[in-house]
Amino acid sequence: MGRHLILPDAAWRTKAACKRRSVLLLRWPIRGSAAKGKGTAMQTKQDIERLLAGAGTTPKHRLGQNFLIDLNLMRLLVDEAHIHPQDVVLEVGPGTGSMTEALAERAGRVIAVEYDPPLARIVSAQLKSFANVILFNRDVLENKNTIHGEILDAVQKARAELGGRLLLVSNLPYGAGSAVMANLITGPVVADAMVVTVQKEVAERMAAMPDHDAYGTLSILMSATGSVHIFRKLPPSVFWPRPQVDSAMVSFIRDPQKAAQIHDMDTFREIITLFMGHRRKMLKACVKFAAGGLSKVHGWNELFAEAFVDPHHRPEQLSASDYINIANLCWEQIRK
Repeated sequence: MGRHLILPDAAWRTKAACKRRSVLLLRWPIRGSAAKGKGTAMQTKQDIERLLAGAGTTPKHRLGQNFLIDLNLMRLLVDEAHIHPQDVVLEVGPGTGSMTEALAERAGRVIAVEYDPPLARIVSAQLKSFANVILFNRDVLENKNTIHGEILDAVQKARAELGGRLLLVSNLPYGAGSAVMANLITGPVVADAMVVTVQKEVAERMAAMPDHDAYGTLSILMSATGSVHIFRKLPPSVFWPRPQVDSAMVSFIRDPQKAAQIHDMDTFREIITLFMGHRRKMLKACVKFAAGGLSKVHGWNELFAEAFVDPHHRPEQLSASDYINIANLCWEQIRK
């Protein structure tokens, strides 16, 4: 068994960390095959109920705590990720750690982020025989557009050490899923692949094409940088407690060649935000809302013509390639 260490508060907290009242649980990885332990099997509904009762807690609806209890589907999600021993896996919302063990058995490092303190303590106990798991008990997001710096640091260090890919493999909490995925596309740290369980509505947004009601920022980001595949739709019955909506399992594979067509990711995201924030207006009417770096852009009609985009079109009609062309032309002006 590898060394297992839970750092007490005084050993790691800075003044800023104390203000956030967060707890960081670390399992320091060791090198070689001894880094992985036997652990326990994936958890049934009865196992989850027992663990929660033992911790004196119950599922919290406000945190979107709906546990996947179909073990075949959980194995499918893990298998679909094609995890290699050098890979770093980010799991957001491990719950009681049912899937975390399967991830730790395959990956070089698992970085799990659990917001709920009672669940974090359960995960820590369940995974105590694994030395290749790092567990954060905090919100994964520092703000809507930023994954927390401590989590990004841990990911970058693990990738530098192991040399593998970064994979997001999660039953994503409904409230944070879209923001987490968008951040892992735009960077500064980007995921090579994502294999996730999300609400069906979010899955449709991930895969939507222009002129579809679900088409939005996430659709554009994913289409511009990779490919999306909805590989299983899930009824409420495979979760406990049952959610009020259907869910789906979705994979996203990043395509470095597609992503390289974007000259500046910040400008690209600003362009998407500008236009999709006024998706029902014509493009030529949206530009009056340009702010920040985009306020420096001039000659929008000429820019649209150079991008081969009709200024009378609406943002929801533009393809990801259209957005890339517009953003690249804007970047050329801004950087001068």
